[in-house]
Amino acid sequence: MRVNGARAEIPDGATVAALVAARTSGHSRVAVARNGDVVPRSAWETTDLAEGDVLEVLAPTAGG
Repeated sequence: MRVNGARAEIPDGATVAALVAARTSGHSRVAVARNGDVVPRSAWETTDLAEGDVLEVLAPTAGG
């Protein structure tokens, strides 16, 4: 699996929700795309991850 362009190992049975929790330090404003398709927040708990998936986990940042 690749997350934000980098190779990542995932435990069996991992979901989008678990990935977001592990990678975003509690950000409430996060978007996730899996294999090029946006995963609605309502589906995070039930969207299983698999070897070969390509994910983008995006959170807004402040700055200028």
